[in-house]
Amino acid sequence: MHVIHMGHDVFKANDKIAEKNRKILDKHGVFSVNVMGAIGSGKTTLIEEAVRHLKEKYRTAIIAGDVIAEMDASRFRKLGVPTIPVNTGKECHLDAKLVEKALDEIDLDNTDLLIIENVGNLICPVDFKLGEHLRVVVVSVTEGDDIILKHPMIFKTSELAVINKVDIAHSVDVDAEKMRDDIHSLNPDIPVILTSKRDWESLETWISFIELGLRRAQEAQKNSGN
Repeated sequence: MHVIHMGHDVFKANDKIAEKNRKILDKHGVFSVNVMGAIGSGKTTLIEEAVRHLKEKYRTAIIAGDVIAEMDASRFRKLGVPTIPVNTGKECHLDAKLVEKALDEIDLDNTDLLIIENVGNLICPVDFKLGEHLRVVVVSVTEGDDIILKHPMIFKTSELAVINKVDIAHSVDVDAEKMRDDIHSLNPDIPVILTSKRDWESLETWISFIELGLRRAQEAQKNSGN
């Protein structure tokens, strides 16, 4: 009996399209953020807050990934920014091909910031690059303070971690500092932000991180002569 391993080819093909997406975004000067996290972690709320405070300075668009529903996409549209809903059907993650198709529906010449909300999952999105410039993982204290060590790969492969809903950590008997320590045990260099929608200072830190990445990308592009 012969065993055929197809996984490597799938990931290789996805990475090739992701690289193409990245080149397209770079060509148009678009900074992209891939926001990952489980259902209920607060991804949508964090994205909403970022868009509200950045859309006046930067032309912003959103790709809203979901299995079937368009509820999150409708929330983003209310903010007055171009929003492309992407339904994955049975798949529990976005892939580079789906993002490639969504990019065709975005006016990239009039976009500075593209935020991609991935499907709610801490496992499937790990292996699928999208062409993004910044990979963010959001986890909530309501998921328990053992959630990080149960899902190590997404924290090892992300460039920013957000521990959300920290205002209710005591109520759910969770130690947010332990969660931060667990993340750093997996990825010592990753920045970790503790956030709550009731704490503007924490939201400002989250928003500033995105803006800093965008401004650095714009400066790098200017220096390269593009």
